[in-house]
Amino acid sequence: MTRPIAKSTRPGRPRGAGAAPPSGPAAGPAHFTHFDGSGQAHMVDVGAKPATQRLARAGGRIVMRPETLALVRDGTASKGDVLGVARVAAIQGAKRASDLIPLCHPIALTRVAVEFRLDPVASAVEIEVTAQTEGRTGVEMEALAAVGAGLLTVYDMCKAVDRGMRIDAIRLLEKRGGKSGAWRGE
Repeated sequence: MTRPIAKSTRPGRPRGAGAAPPSGPAAGPAHFTHFDGSGQAHMVDVGAKPATQRLARAGGRIVMRPETLALVRDGTASKGDVLGVARVAAIQGAKRASDLIPLCHPIALTRVAVEFRLDPVASAVEIEVTAQTEGRTGVEMEALAAVGAGLLTVYDMCKAVDRGMRIDAIRLLEKRGGKSGAWRGE
């Protein structure tokens, strides 16, 4: 049985959201930039920001049965070259991030690099994506969308033999450029 989604008791905010999130210069260092002063979602205005070199690296993995990993490694999966197709899907995912994520700006990517690593101990395929641009907004969402698309493609191409595969650990590894500067995950 499905239940209807609860309607917000206050316009523009989900139930229990409390006061409007802070925004603007008085908000302090931690605030959600995709909400305006009244708590409404909006696309951030990046028009006045200077264009800078931007880079983001993201990673993730898909864990599978050892037999499935052997098919990927040997290139003998029934649908063909799993990692070759997943590489193209990851690049396409980076290019389409703004189509999937509502408040993500469409940006001109200057580079998307995709690397795979097979981990026989964890029985997993790991992916790392680097996305770059020269622009007014970062490329974190593009790198993350690419990781998701690449891993989902591995799942799609191998699901006939292993429906229990698990996608996990999708995360930002590093970002450079822009006002907030460089950040590196652990």
